[in-house]
Amino acid sequence: MKKSKKIIVLNCGSSSIKYQLIDMPAGKVHAKGVVEKIGLHGSFIKNEREDGDKVKLEGEIVDHQMGIEYILGLLSSEKHGSITSFDEIDAVGHRVVHGGESFHSSVYITDEVVKKMEECIDLAPLHNPPNLKGIYAMQELMPNIPQVGVFDTAFHQTMPPRSYVYAIPYSLYKKYSIRRYGFHGTSHRYISQRACEILGVDIKKQKIITIHLGNGASMAAIKNGKSLDTSMGLTPVEGLIMGTRSGDLDLGVLTYVMRKEQIGITTANTLINKFSGMLGVSGVSSDMREIEEAASRGEKRPVLALGMYNYRIRKYIGAYTAAMNGLDILVFSGGVGENSKLVRSAVCRDFDFFGIELDEEKNKVMGEEAVISTSGSKVKVMVVPTNEELVIAQDTMRIIDEIKK
Repeated sequence: MKKSKKIIVLNCGSSSIKYQLIDMPAGKVHAKGVVEKIGLHGSFIKNEREDGDKVKLEGEIVDHQMGIEYILGLLSSEKHGSITSFDEIDAVGHRVVHGGESFHSSVYITDEVVKKMEECIDLAPLHNPPNLKGIYAMQELMPNIPQVGVFDTAFHQTMPPRSYVYAIPYSLYKKYSIRRYGFHGTSHRYISQRACEILGVDIKKQKIITIHLGNGASMAAIKNGKSLDTSMGLTPVEGLIMGTRSGDLDLGVLTYVMRKEQIGITTANTLINKFSGMLGVSGVSSDMREIEEAASRGEKRPVLALGMYNYRIRKYIGAYTAAMNGLDILVFSGGVGENSKLVRSAVCRDFDFFGIELDEEKNKVMGEEAVISTSGSKVKVMVVPTNEELVIAQDTMRIIDEIKK
């Protein structure tokens, strides 16, 4: 039996740090929390312990290193802590958004690995720098603790060239590594594996479509346990309609708008990332709950936005089923996928020719693991809440165990 290890999982954003202290291999979460508004006025940290103890501390948190100092201080504090000393921490697992073509799996972090991560900054200029800040901070604060990087893009590195190469001059791919990478890989990996565990089937013999619907949204075609295709591309803009991102868009639309509105690249990038998607169409919100409420009152733009959102998902289901020559399991996850029975129902409607038959009574589930298809449905339709932190902790433990052998 493997010795128990306490692992800190860090997810560093531009002005926030989400964290969990997880006991592995049991997967028990001793504490979790978030540092918000780093470098901004009103910064704070919230921590919740497994026994329900909660605390919120406000203070001047000027950078990520100070934020992590707050985290470590709270985790080891006498009143609100979960450990008595830093010696109880065995490793740190980091979520890293973009691994480019350099990283096909999670890795033990060395100076060489950090250099390769820094080379990927151009591919994710908003995400990779704060991810790296978390690594730098831990190197400074706890220089002897093992660190592992778990990449959102790694799971999709099994895609064949026909899935990831864009129809632009091939020289641009070779020169700048412009290709489809995909994201949410840790989530797609977890929910596909967990779905097969629940059903008691071998993932290496299944054709699975995973649907991660949050404010960011993506889908993946997973054949025999490997990602065959995914909806996000070089950046997280491509694919499904999202909270504020446009998803698939005719490039001519963007150049046309830039010319007509006389806007530059930065403004155009903000337009398709921050003001498009469900927010842009509905005119109400990027929050699905508020859009569904407005649509229930018959407001035209929210009704249109929901119709477009569901239709885009249905198109990808059709495409991915064709790509895999069949479908065995369809999995919904993410905040919207786990909680919106209306979206799941609309997506699965009139798909009986694909062998998808939804049980509307079972579909009332929210935020719980469940099979929501009828007993006679050829395709198993499921809800599986994602747990990316657990995957990061599992990979971290596996890698540090392998190093010690």
